Amino acid sequence: MATPTNPSAFIQLAQSLPPRLKTFLARYPPLSILPLGAAHAPSKALTFYQRETPNPFLPRKHPVTGKWHDPKYSLRRQAELVKLAREHGVEELLPYTEKGTETRLAKRVEFGLRVKGTGLGEKVKGHKHERVLVAKMEKRRKAMLEMPGLIREWKKVGKRSWSKFPR
Repeated sequence: MATPTNPSAFIQLAQSLPPRLKTFLARYPPLSILPLGAAHAPSKALTFYQRETPNPFLPRKHPVTGKWHDPKYSLRRQAELVKLAREHGVEELLPYTEKGTETRLAKRVEFGLRVKGTGLGEKVKGHKHERVLVAKMEKRRKAMLEMPGLIREWKKVGKRSWSKFPR
């Protein structure tokens, strides 16, 4: 969904959003939807929440104590917000998050499935019975093909003189 350009379209879009998204975007409005004068002086245009934490999805270091504080929104809540925003076509208005679609796709491309044996030229170790199954079935198939000749030989020689018992 394309981002509207006139303010009345923004208002109409905001009214169609669910309450959780409305609340989030009211607390943390992106600079792209603020009026033109606010972009030049962002400190005046920032809300109280934005001055406290510019990106509520990332952990931050306290300026005085130097200790790290958790993000305002947990990973679960981030994922829920991203899903809601994606459904309503306003995901690009959210701040950067690990749960964003672009970030997830980039990680999938970088790391792949991360399952051993799914890469090119790799194979899974497996259990012993799984590893020898192909050879065992080939040996069994070969024995079944040679079976008619073995039966003919058995009938010629007889039970007493038979020496080809399986090992």
